[in-house]
Amino acid sequence: MTQAFAEAKGFEEPRFAKFIFGDPKMAVFWLLVRIYVGWQWLSAGWAKLTGAEAGWFGPKAGAGMTGFVANAVKGASGARPTVQPYYAWFLQHFVQPVPAVWSYAITIGEILVGLGLIFGLFTGIAAFFGGLMNANYLFAGALSTNPALFILATGLVLAWRVAGLIGLDFFALQAIGVPGRPGKLMKHAPRIATPTLTSHVTH
Repeated sequence: MTQAFAEAKGFEEPRFAKFIFGDPKMAVFWLLVRIYVGWQWLSAGWAKLTGAEAGWFGPKAGAGMTGFVANAVKGASGARPTVQPYYAWFLQHFVQPVPAVWSYAITIGEILVGLGLIFGLFTGIAAFFGGLMNANYLFAGALSTNPALFILATGLVLAWRVAGLIGLDFFALQAIGVPGRPGKLMKHAPRIATPTLTSHVTH
């Protein structure tokens, strides 16, 4: 059984998947997706930062998060709960005690995700954390645009090789490299020689 798994070649990625998620010709499409999703995150974070959405940043930081958690926990009760009990437990024990910390983290996180997507810098990573926030909002019962943004973020994660090609990833990925292909910076990184132990046998 072990040998069979070791010799298994798996399944090759379908052509349409290679084209959509890995062909440079799709960079323009993913650029449009990036700008749309990035703007949604940037505008949401900016509203929290500037106080347009009160209670997330500044002297009253934590008030907005407290209300968000309260609504989510409330949705976990009743005949048809919109929030799962385990997520309500997480909110009560890990978020509710320090709402200001989470308020700052979410505000800064939304802005960074938005900027990363708009400028195409580490697009796959930015999309992943954006999708992670979408998933948490959905767990908390906040529908809004989260399902659509989560789907688009998933697409950006899958297309990380070309999604930021029209952006800063064009330079960043070439410099840093990707798994299995080191970039220019890594190729020229100084190598540290490791001493080898040799045994001297005397006769």
